[in-house]
Amino acid sequence: MYPREKHRKSVIRMDPDCAICHAPATHACDCEAKGLEAAVQQAEARMMNSMYTEIRSWVRAHAQDYILEYFRLLTERRKAAHNQHLEHLTATAYHYYHAPPHPSEIQAAQATLKRGIDEDWQSSVQRYPEVLEYFFGLVELNLPAEDDTAVKDPPLSAMNGAARKANRRNSIIAPESAHERNRIARRTPPPPTIERRTPAPPSMHVGNPMAPPPRSRRQSGYRPPTAPPQSYYGNY
Repeated sequence: MYPREKHRKSVIRMDPDCAICHAPATHACDCEAKGLEAAVQQAEARMMNSMYTEIRSWVRAHAQDYILEYFRLLTERRKAAHNQHLEHLTATAYHYYHAPPHPSEIQAAQATLKRGIDEDWQSSVQRYPEVLEYFFGLVELNLPAEDDTAVKDPPLSAMNGAARKANRRNSIIAPESAHERNRIARRTPPPPTIERRTPAPPSMHVGNPMAPPPRSRRQSGYRPPTAPPQSYYGNY
């Protein structure tokens, strides 16, 4: 007798079609990748725009306060040097001429002070990029740990629905105890209030980028009912 050949189990791959254009997986279309990128941008705009605005306002205010304080210190030094220069001019004029300084000398000293103040303000304003980067660097955005309960078991309706279905099947096989029900209730917190976490959408309606495009009436496959065929024996 010949030894029986062992039949290998054939592996059948059932890759799903594209969820947007319904093309086979072998086409490798990029509809889902583009839809995911659009969905990420929409979610980021809804959830992060308010945070970006708050961070930008905080950084802007502190950067302006720093620049103004820096300019104030420079002008105080400049004005102190100007006052010392005027005192020196006055002392020299009274020592040699027994009279106040000439008006042209006073005007020249004031013009020098004005040029110095302009230079101080220019140097202060030019420090804005450095100061803004510093205060932006102070902002901390912490991501939750990968083993966090909110990450591993998010309180989303789809996940909770699947868990409820699984629990319903398990309850048919073996009823759960009160302790087990309490453990599951503690493990899965109730979903948060939607109005508090997600702001209202803008007035312009934005559809789901991951949803397939609506089919037209021509593509829907609908056909109007036709009249039944005449009987073969109708003439007899």
